Amino acid sequence: MNENLQKNFFKRRQTRNIEGEDPSIGSKENKVMHPFWVMVSKEISDQVRSWRFIIMAALIALTCLGSLYTALAQFSKHSGSAEDAFFFLNLFTLSDGTLPPFTVFISFLGPLLGISLGFDAINSEQNRGTLSRLLSQPIYRDYVINSKFVADLIVISTLFVALGLLVLGSGLIALGIPPTADELARLISFILISIIYVAFWLNLSILFSVAFHQAATSALSGIAIWLFFSIFYNIIVDLLAKAIAPKGMLTEGQIVEFQNFVLGLMRFNPSQLFSEATITLLMPSVRSLGALTMQQLEGALPTPLPIGQSLLMVWPQVTGLIAGSILLFGLGYYLFMRREIRPR
Repeated sequence: MNENLQKNFFKRRQTRNIEGEDPSIGSKENKVMHPFWVMVSKEISDQVRSWRFIIMAALIALTCLGSLYTALAQFSKHSGSAEDAFFFLNLFTLSDGTLPPFTVFISFLGPLLGISLGFDAINSEQNRGTLSRLLSQPIYRDYVINSKFVADLIVISTLFVALGLLVLGSGLIALGIPPTADELARLISFILISIIYVAFWLNLSILFSVAFHQAATSALSGIAIWLFFSIFYNIIVDLLAKAIAPKGMLTEGQIVEFQNFVLGLMRFNPSQLFSEATITLLMPSVRSLGALTMQQLEGALPTPLPIGQSLLMVWPQVTGLIAGSILLFGLGYYLFMRREIRPR
C-alpha cells in the first residue's frame, strides 16, 4: 500500500515538473501584473522621485502648516458665531491676516501642481525617442496617456489625503475630541473637490504636452492660462460689468438679475467654481451663492445647513469642474490617438 502511494506521489510530481508547474507552489497560481498597472507604477515612481514634485509637495505642505498654525492661534479668539460648533472646519478657513486660509493656498498652488506634473507627459517621451520604443511593445496605444493620467491622479490624491489627515490629527491634539460625522463628511468632500480641481489643470497640461512638441512651450502655455484666470479674467469681467451696467433707477429684481449675470461670467473661471464649492462646504452657515432679494430672505433661519443641502448647492460647481476635466482629457486623448509617431 505504501509503495503504491509513493509511486502515485512521484508520478504527480513528475507530471507537474513536465507541465512547468513549480511543485513548491502547490495549487497557487503565479499572478502577473497587468501591463497597464506596470506602466502606472513606473510613472508613480518617476513622479515621486522627481525634484519638481518634491518642491511642489514641500511648498504645499509648508503653506498647510503655516495656515494651520494661524488658524489654531485664532481659534481662541473666534467665538460667538455659527461656526463655533465646527472646529475642524475652522482649521481650513480661519486666518489672522498674515497668511491666507489653506483653501486660498490650494486655489493658488493647486494649478501649479497639476501643470508641473503633466506639462511633459507626452512630448518629453517623444523627444527622448522612448515613445516609439514603448509603443513597439505589445500594449494598446492609449495605455500610454491613460497610465500617465492615472499615475498623476494617484500622486495628487495621496498628497491631499495626507494633508487632510495632518489637519485632522492636529485638530485632535488641540481639541481632544474627534470630529463629528458632519465635519468628517465635509472634509472628505473638500478633499475630493480639491483633487478634481487639480485634475482639471493636470488634464490641461497633458493636452498641451500632446499639442506641442517642446516641453517648455507646453509649460509656458499652461502657466499663461493659469495667470489669465488668476489675475486678468476677473479684471476683464469687472470692466465689462461696468461698461454694460444699466443706468438710472433700477428695481431690486433688476439689480439682483444683473449681479447674477456678472456672477455667471465669473463662473467660467475654474478657481471661482472651486472657491464657491469649498466655502459652501467648509462654512455651513452659507445658504446662497448668488444675490437674493429681501423677499427671498424672509423666513430664512440663521442655522447651519446640513451636509446634504450644502452638497446640493455646490453640485453645479463640481459638475462644471468634472465636465471641464473630461473635455480636456478627451481632447488630449483624441489628438494623441491620431498623432503620427515615428522612431528617431
